[in-house]
Amino acid sequence: MPGEDIVRRVLLTVRYDGSRYSGFQIQPNGITVQQVLQDAAAAVFGDRYGITGCSRTDAGVHALAFYCTVDLTSAANRVPAERVADAMNRYLPSDVSVTAARDVPGDFHPRYSAVSKEYIYLIHNSRIPDPFLVNRAYRFPTPLDAGVMHDAAQALKGTHDFRGFMAAGSSVIPGEGRGTIRTVKEVSVIREGELIRLTISADGFLYNMVRIIVGTLIELSLGRIPPESLSAVLESGDRSLAGSTVPPQGLYLSSVDYGGLPDT
Repeated sequence: MPGEDIVRRVLLTVRYDGSRYSGFQIQPNGITVQQVLQDAAAAVFGDRYGITGCSRTDAGVHALAFYCTVDLTSAANRVPAERVADAMNRYLPSDVSVTAARDVPGDFHPRYSAVSKEYIYLIHNSRIPDPFLVNRAYRFPTPLDAGVMHDAAQALKGTHDFRGFMAAGSSVIPGEGRGTIRTVKEVSVIREGELIRLTISADGFLYNMVRIIVGTLIELSLGRIPPESLSAVLESGDRSLAGSTVPPQGLYLSSVDYGGLPDT
């Protein structure tokens, strides 16, 4: 409740299909994942407590392992952490679920305590639509060479200024203090039948960074831009040299690494 001291911070692990949501963060017009989580937490804990997320996923983006915290007052301490997931799932819609919950120290932050994050982007590379992949993968009918895309993507590894892979007109998150510098730890592109899967892990991501990288790799595979284009974008910071921004429906936040969670 307003005015009461926060005495307990609970970390939630959440999975969601983002198809019908206007992203994670609460918006004035449109239902969001944060909103339904707050609704469920209010039903379980008896008051409307804030939910702080590890990322601000866009409309249509999914999460396999999204982390968020809820700060509770003494009045809400009665539900043990091991029962929080089952309790909240009773009040959540079928496209959002809490898979785990645990108490964490008060100085733990789901965004700023993260060491790295991993995203997956799925391309359904087929002329024929698959009803079961609608809103879960980006269908691209023209054949793509995953091997060429994988080899080109290796230029992204390491510490670089990724401003050329950031949506035009966007800004970095205030308080992060590192501008547009990010370190990509691993990146791969593999084909699994008709699905092409890009997996990328980094110490952070800029707005639309993954979706622009995928769009650039698609155009590179099609021969519309030269193989050295990714390096050219990194060196110049010129967004116009990169490819288009692919749709959000193929994007998944797949994991967040905290370097081991501390005990309370």
